[in-house]
Amino acid sequence: MDTFSKSDPGMAGTGPPSPLSPQFGRTEVIDNTLNPDFVRKFVLDYYFEEKQNLRFDVYNVDSKSCSIYKQDFLGQAFVALGEVIGSQRGRLERALTGVPGKRCGTILLLAEELSNCRDIVTMQLCANKLDKKDFFGKSDPFLVFYRSNEDGTTVKIDVYDWDRDGSHDFIGEFATSYRELSRAQSQFTVYEVLNPRKKCKKKKYVNSGTVTLLSFSVESEFTFVDYIRGGTQLNFTVAIDFTGCQSQPTSLHYASPYQLSAYALALKAVGEIIQDYDSDKLFPAYGFGAKLPPDGKISHQFPLNNNEDNPSCNGIEGVLESYLQSLRTVQLYGPTNFAPVINQVAGTAAQVTDGSQYHVLLIITDGVISDMLQTKEAIVTASALPMSIIIVGVGPAEFDAMEELDGDEVRVSSRGRYAERDIVQFVPFRDYVDDSGNQVLSMARLAKDVLAEIPEQLLSYMKTRDIKPRRADPQ
Repeated sequence: MDTFSKSDPGMAGTGPPSPLSPQFGRTEVIDNTLNPDFVRKFVLDYYFEEKQNLRFDVYNVDSKSCSIYKQDFLGQAFVALGEVIGSQRGRLERALTGVPGKRCGTILLLAEELSNCRDIVTMQLCANKLDKKDFFGKSDPFLVFYRSNEDGTTVKIDVYDWDRDGSHDFIGEFATSYRELSRAQSQFTVYEVLNPRKKCKKKKYVNSGTVTLLSFSVESEFTFVDYIRGGTQLNFTVAIDFTGCQSQPTSLHYASPYQLSAYALALKAVGEIIQDYDSDKLFPAYGFGAKLPPDGKISHQFPLNNNEDNPSCNGIEGVLESYLQSLRTVQLYGPTNFAPVINQVAGTAAQVTDGSQYHVLLIITDGVISDMLQTKEAIVTASALPMSIIIVGVGPAEFDAMEELDGDEVRVSSRGRYAERDIVQFVPFRDYVDDSGNQVLSMARLAKDVLAEIPEQLLSYMKTRDIKPRRADPQ
């Protein structure tokens, strides 16, 4: 942009792509280069369950004006934060646009999780000859740990005798450090328990007993981002309940020229976030509870794209197109059976269990489930596999039975077997509909709630199978 030299680029980052969006940061300006490598980082809070849209504007900074928008505009890029985190090694390259008739270059965005201490320490201790505090029995001891210094160098430990009324009796105390505790990985460490009051009053006082550290182990706790950066892919599958009558405006399947149906809204709300973590953007999509042409046979698991060999659709828009096409060719019927499609996805998930693939099944339904026993059996089996199930109920029906499948309170069971993990999240869409009719807001509310449990469910699978994230290649 400069006549006698190269550009002097600088970049500003903002929230959702709107002229009124606040800036979340601005880079330094690098003089005289067309390939700037900016050093300044932007620190953002990341939420998997939200669509966090970002805009990056690049300028040639020549004037002394404080407003970057008065500089020469070089180009801009629109991305979602999930796209950057979900891309290979957390690196996303995107073409800069915004200057008509010109190639504006490219922008390379890198995301990394801020480091913090995730070590979990497990200790085994025993005590010997503690002071007797109970009149009719021995002490009932427990330990209280305190971190005395801000840097954590000193650890103070109090020993108490438990009393039912809460007036626990102080036995004594001792101090140590993290470094000293860690020595127990190779040797026992014995600590004297001292009571300062007794030490002052009794000349022959030695101690109030001892505490021995028998073992000490440290284990790192991994995060959802660790697995995504290590290459774990989220595979998204959709299953849609084909019941009712699509031709009537009162039908939940009815496609108005002016707004999406409840089914389409739920699909877009969840799918547009999940797709950022799936590299090929190919999503298997099924329908159930319909009569299929030409013979009117009822199917509880048919591909929306009418391709039995390859039920995958290209992107969320491809799923929507196939869904709308199916509405024109099949007859909505019933009943509402979940088990066949859950078993289908479970079969796929069972093929790769090393942590590189994790499956998310979205079921959208407007009716009361008809095969509860078979569905509970399918969920119990699926709970041992790398998969989660989201069920969105649309319409005014009573969904009380669905709450039984959402194992937040009581773990799902079938024929004496209990689910290994809680993998089901059920919500009625009506709870998230914006009163003013704002569909974008309704979708955001729905996605935030139904997707919030996915990271923890993925981590629970990895932890039960002792699967550690693969190391991301060095940047």
